[in-house]
Amino acid sequence: MLRHMPDDWADRHVARWRDHWLGIEFDDDIEAVVVRMGRLMKHFRAMTAVALAEVGLQDHEYETLHLLMIRDTPGHATPSALAADLGISNAGMSGRLESMEQAGWVRRRASLEDRRRVDIEVTEAGVAIWRAAIELRGSEEQRVVGVLTPAERAELAALLKKLTLSVEDVSSRASPRTPPRRSRSR
Repeated sequence: MLRHMPDDWADRHVARWRDHWLGIEFDDDIEAVVVRMGRLMKHFRAMTAVALAEVGLQDHEYETLHLLMIRDTPGHATPSALAADLGISNAGMSGRLESMEQAGWVRRRASLEDRRRVDIEVTEAGVAIWRAAIELRGSEEQRVVGVLTPAERAELAALLKKLTLSVEDVSSRASPRTPPRRSRSR
């Protein structure tokens, strides 16, 4: 059981907005959960920006290195697979890889399976700068989530998984042309 904690930004937000939604279903707990998740993600995005600036990476460079490193084939991918993972065009991927290759973080190599195809490979310098950014990001994630006990972290992870599975289930059934339902601004 959680002991009483002081009010946070979400508590104040809920209290301010509660009476503005007359005639509209408003659940304090749902609003507080969604607002807190948004605030945490905003904080983590800001801390990631600080970490990337400290190591000298731009967001898109980090995102590309990260997707290269967390693959089933760590550090290796085709440009088209990377473009698909990143949700960008092949032309956009080509430009991104060009600048990252000039920085020495990736290299293009002829595929071992098909010499007509090009594969992308992370260099030692690319791994080093990605690890530096990951360590800075991870230290803030550890600091924030570390206020929870191991049992609380496991419970939170399970609860968030339940929410994520709900989103994934809805996403898999949605028509590609049907935009997701918009919620009111927070």
